[in-house]
Amino acid sequence: MAELPKIAITMGDPAGVGPEICLLALTNPDIYLNCHPFVFGDAAVLAKAADQIGLEPPGHVIPWEEWSAHHENFEKPAVVDLGAMPIEALTPGTVSAETGRASHEYILRAIEAALAGQVSAITTGPIHKEALRSAGIQFPGHTEIFAERMGAARHCMMMTSGLMTCSFATLHVGYSEVPGLLSVERIRDVIELTHEAMTRLREREPRLAVCGLNPHAGEHGLFGQGEEERILIPAIEEARARGWKIEGPWPPDTAFLPERRREIDAYVCLYHDQGLIPLKALAFDEAINLTLGLPKIRTSVDHGTALDIAWKGRASPNSLFEAILLAARLARQAIG
Repeated sequence: MAELPKIAITMGDPAGVGPEICLLALTNPDIYLNCHPFVFGDAAVLAKAADQIGLEPPGHVIPWEEWSAHHENFEKPAVVDLGAMPIEALTPGTVSAETGRASHEYILRAIEAALAGQVSAITTGPIHKEALRSAGIQFPGHTEIFAERMGAARHCMMMTSGLMTCSFATLHVGYSEVPGLLSVERIRDVIELTHEAMTRLREREPRLAVCGLNPHAGEHGLFGQGEEERILIPAIEEARARGWKIEGPWPPDTAFLPERRREIDAYVCLYHDQGLIPLKALAFDEAINLTLGLPKIRTSVDHGTALDIAWKGRASPNSLFEAILLAARLARQAIG
């Protein structure tokens, strides 16, 4: 049997649902039949969450210093204990600078482990943007942290599920900023990253579609500032010249109709809600977030910290399970 990859799972914001879904991941047989999972987080937080919810506490804990020195010796599912969250400062369901700082530390240590070859991939639990900002961390989300730390020259977010897949030309920005961030080069990059990822996932030539920016995809310049004609169509034509199967720009209000979803493997979307509204309406808690363009594999849950139900035993772990399993699959492909 091929060697199983090691996957770093970041615990996410300690005050959110991350601790409980990570506890469930460590005892999921499908996961440890496909990889060696290691939760990068705080053992004390996980033990406290387990006690409150009625779950099994972590069975194996590895201090960060021991992991750094002897990572090759560990294969049993475990917590890599970073000691980043003062337990006395933790109030479940509450935004704080302390939890933002801790969740950022989990991410940085996992990235460090991946770049050092200690793990094959990273799967991230949910973080809270307000908590990050309260801690003075000026990143709007995971994607931007990974791109900066891993030195990705180009990158984009992709959300994928069994029902549909979307990649994004822009992400955590206001609507008024979107047109100024679009260019032929940016759309070309996202198309190329999406084509590469979907070829790996589908193991065949994928079928892509690009959504328009404006109602009716601009209707030949009637709406907007000609973004479809100036930016989208040239990038699409370049992709077609390479022999790729790509459609668009399609009007966003009809792009996701059932018959079109059956024809398309992935949509290139121009802003956050353009793709995430239909995707989450169809596949919430089932979709997986991938950051394309990184030198290491990174997958994530498709949901937030859910502070309103945190530490109550009500959070669904399905998205985390699927994200870990996809990371393991991609890592096995990379191993060969």
